[in-house]
Amino acid sequence: MTTEKTITETTPAPRPRRRLAFALVALAGIVLGSAVTGLLARRGAGGRDQPAGKAAEAKVLYQCPMHPTIIRDHPGDCPICGMKLVKMASGPAGEGATAPVARKIVFYRSPMDPKQTSPTPRKDQMGMDYLPVYQDDLGGAGTVEGLASIKIDPERQQLIGLRTAEAAVGPIGDTWRTTGRVAVDETRIHHVNVKFGGFVEHVHADFIGRPVRRGEPLFSIYSPELLAAEDEFILALGTRDAMASATGLADNGADLVAASRRKLELWDVPRADIERLERTRQAERTLVIRSPADGVVVKKDVVPGMKVEAGGMPYEIWDLSTVWMLADVYEIELSHVKVGAPATLTLTAVPGKLYQGRVAFVDPFLDPKTRTAKVRIAFANPRGDLKPEMFGEVVLKSPPRQALRIPSDAVIDSGTRHVIFVALGDGKFQPREVRIGADDGSEAEVVEGLAAGEKVVTRANFLIDSESRLKASLQALGGGKQP
Repeated sequence: MTTEKTITETTPAPRPRRRLAFALVALAGIVLGSAVTGLLARRGAGGRDQPAGKAAEAKVLYQCPMHPTIIRDHPGDCPICGMKLVKMASGPAGEGATAPVARKIVFYRSPMDPKQTSPTPRKDQMGMDYLPVYQDDLGGAGTVEGLASIKIDPERQQLIGLRTAEAAVGPIGDTWRTTGRVAVDETRIHHVNVKFGGFVEHVHADFIGRPVRRGEPLFSIYSPELLAAEDEFILALGTRDAMASATGLADNGADLVAASRRKLELWDVPRADIERLERTRQAERTLVIRSPADGVVVKKDVVPGMKVEAGGMPYEIWDLSTVWMLADVYEIELSHVKVGAPATLTLTAVPGKLYQGRVAFVDPFLDPKTRTAKVRIAFANPRGDLKPEMFGEVVLKSPPRQALRIPSDAVIDSGTRHVIFVALGDGKFQPREVRIGADDGSEAEVVEGLAAGEKVVTRANFLIDSESRLKASLQALGGGKQP
């Protein structure tokens, strides 16, 4: 009886213990399922394990086209230039990724003083290791202080409008711009004078500025002296004819006729008037004074009835068919300006018109105040557009010669040096200091620093210059390492 009672009391298990057992079994199942799921997630299609993190896609990054150091994990604007950030081209690391290319070490540089370099690894005085400087950091020979070689992918080149041009040998001449003033050609100024006294009878050219033609009447004058000289000539003609009929010799009296004719010619009596006297044997009361050249009247000192003394200059006439431009050229440029050199002229008063001329004379004297010399440039003026005292811009040109030339837009002039960016290929651009010779405004001569066939940047070079300076600054801060 005792045995049966014991069995009956110990066989059934208590309910709390059963609930605990079931909970432990469920927890073990959950842990095992998670492990299997993680293992399957790391398996590839071929059943091999993949590295952790490969199941997630590569994170998309955004970069500024002009400032590569600005990288964000979301779209936005560059905090420096304000340009839209563009998506960076990236691929998953691991399988299929290109192995890194070995970089060539050129020398080692002190991290504290970039000027201290060494061909071999070493430590500085503070015990810090010299940092390596790679070939692609330098970008090859010909680098410029404060600038660094950069690399720009084709998409960014198209985005910023980058253009290149090839350096080639061709004709080029130098140009200089200066201001000038239109003046009358001093070799085309004519004074009208009278060599005998008299009285003005009639004025034909009666106001200043009136255009006149060669041989056109200016005024008529009555002169008792001239009238007496005409009578002497007529008398000499009659004496010669009488002696010829009496003696039969035509030479008798010819000397007297020649002398009286010579007197009229010296008084500027026109040949046509002398021939008329010889034909009609009648003296005219007045003599018409005519214009000696085409031009405009700039001086008129006669009115009808006015007495004119011998030697007076009642008229002055300027021929403006050709004028001079008086331009100021600095002394440092005088050696390049030669007589006969071509020049162009533009006037604000005549927009859109370009006048062609040539240097006629270079003043041998220098103005001590302005340090300039006057250069006289002759310009044709058939229509009278160029009026004396007009101001204009003059471009002087030297004779062209064969030289290595590039577009002027490719040169960045800082005032103390000239810098260009040379395209090395594969998106690499190298800053290079060059020496510039002649410059005609569109093409510049390269005297030193560039070879024929090399390509230079002609557009967006200022943007490249900014990025090159930024990279050089970062390299200096980082001891020559790539930013």
